[in-house]
This record gives sequence, structure tokens and C-alpha cells, in this order.
Amino acid sequence: MSAAGNFHVAIIMDGNGRWAQRRGMPRSAGHVQGAKMVRRVVEASARAGIRTLTLYAFSADNWGRPSPEVDSLLRLLQCYLASETRRCLRNSVRINVIGRRDRLPASLVRAIEHSERLTAHCTRMRLRIAVDYSSKHSILEAARRASASGLSAQSFESLLAEVDHSAVESGPVDLLIRTGGEQRLSDFLLWDCAYAELYFTDVLWPDFGEAGLHAALEDFAGRQRRFGKVLAETA
Repeated sequence: MSAAGNFHVAIIMDGNGRWAQRRGMPRSAGHVQGAKMVRRVVEASARAGIRTLTLYAFSADNWGRPSPEVDSLLRLLQCYLASETRRCLRNSVRINVIGRRDRLPASLVRAIEHSERLTAHCTRMRLRIAVDYSSKHSILEAARRASASGLSAQSFESLLAEVDHSAVESGPVDLLIRTGGEQRLSDFLLWDCAYAELYFTDVLWPDFGEAGLHAALEDFAGRQRRFGKVLAETA
């Protein structure tokens, strides 16, 4: 399926830890396998014509996990940026990490800024990776920065982008995918998902793959998007 225009897909990549535990492996092994799946899904998304892909990699609430797992996740993200930035350059994929940066290790922030700078000219697809991200925090911080009156939805969205370090206009989410069997948004892109179509699958993230992506896109193609309106009846 080819996605036309500014098609925006967001994915909550859930199930890495359970994937590993079911195989008698440490949870960190599941995160490593999940990172490999990110590469495959990014490449498949670009081939499908998706314009913006936003991946939920590390939420603000994930700081509450055991320290060894948190450290492993952050190291894995830094390794991913180091290994995949050149690949993204070759495929004209622009990297942008959204979320807070004040609580991240300085070495990771430098890696983020380096990847963003190298891929800033890429135009085929925008890859946004949400790290230390909380939609509630972003909305509250944007509201704090907003003026007391005369604020339009468009200007508020610009403030949200500023809070999140969003380098490019991503537009609203068209399709939100969550793997792993859970059916909730988990504080992810609440503003952007106001009219998103939601797709939940029991498949754990390390098993999702290109087939899983295309199944979600095919399901989306069969939806009727009304945006609160009534569609005109056809004769």
C-alpha cells in the first residue's frame, strides 16, 4: 500500500521485555531485538510512502523502571543513532528526537544533535523518535509559555513543537499503532492523536515486521474518517 501526501504513522513499540522473557532471556535482549525491528520498520515505512513516522522509544514514566534496564535502553538508543544515521542518510530519512533533553546523559544529547544535524537536509521521510517523552508534560509546558489571550490552535501547536524539540512540521497523526496487546495511548501524542485511527495488535514489537506494518495500513485503508462530520450519502 502506498500512503499519499503527508501521511503520519505513530507506533507504540510494546512487548520487547515480554518477548525476551518468553524465551528465557533477559529483558535487555528483547530491547536489542526491538532495535533491529526499528530498522526494518523504518525502511518498510519509507517504501510504503509514509511521510512521517513517530516511534515511542522511551517515555517519561520509563524512568521508574530498574536502573540497569533504563541505562541499557539509553545506551541502546545511542548505539542506534551511531549505527543508523548513515543508513538514514543513504535513504534520505530525516531524524528528529522529540521529548525532554535536560534529563538525558550529555553523551546521548550530543549523539541526538549530531544525527539531527547530519540528516537535516533529508526529504524522503521524517523519522521522529520520542525519548523522555510525556504528552501531558508537553501540553502543560506549552500552555505555560502561551500568552493569556488570542492564542490560536496553530500557534499552540508551534509552542508544542518548540517544547518537544520537533524540528519539522509533522501534522496530526493519521494512524496510531500499538503492538503487544495493550490498548491505551500511555501519554503519547495526545494532542496529535485527536482524530487518529487506532490499531492494536497482540504481536510483540520484535515480531512486528513489514508484514505487521502492511496489515495495519490495509486496515486503515478500510476506515471511514469523518472528523466529527456526517459523510454525504452517495446516490
